[in-house]
Amino acid sequence: MKSAHSVTVAKGKKFQCFEEVAREKEEVLKAAMGPSGNLRAPTYRVGNDFVIGFNPELYEEWTRG
Repeated sequence: MKSAHSVTVAKGKKFQCFEEVAREKEEVLKAAMGPSGNLRAPTYRVGNDFVIGFNPELYEEWTRG
């Protein structure tokens, strides 16, 4: 995720977008890690954009671009 332009993390019905990933590194990692200490699943990368976690509405919005 070092080269990430944006990271969006879904947790249930909520999701959080990070646009300044380099500046918000700790917040991004805290949001992206699940209760087991691993990266939330599923994780998708398209170019330099990441979507982490599961939220159907987010996926629909993200794929429409």
